Amino acid sequence: QVQLVESGGGLVQAGGSLRLSCAVSGRTFSWPVVGWFRQAPGKEREFVGTIQWMGGTTYYADSVVGRFTISRDNAMNTVYLQMNSLKPEDTAVYYCGTEGVGGRSTTYDYWGQGTPVTVSS
Repeated sequence: QVQLVESGGGLVQAGGSLRLSCAVSGRTFSWPVVGWFRQAPGKEREFVGTIQWMGGTTYYADSVVGRFTISRDNAMNTVYLQMNSLKPEDTAVYYCGTEGVGGRSTTYDYWGQGTPVTVSS
């Protein structure tokens, strides 16, 4: 089993920053990729970005390129999502997942409980 726990969400004004954390535990050899997704009310879960656990290669959705940065701390088994220049349209519940393929949320086997982010205008 793999467990993921997100934290760091909250309320921020437009233009502000937040850093989300995703603590991962369980079968470490099964984490080739950790992905960040978000889901706004009434909308489908949307891809934000991924990071390869071993090499650190990142990939981002066009909507967040240049504003969001994913990093990881292998020693702490934690992945971070640094969000800068936040916009009201970034408001959503943010989830991390693993054992999936790229930006396809339906392929991910494990998810955290999500952490809400609200960006006020």
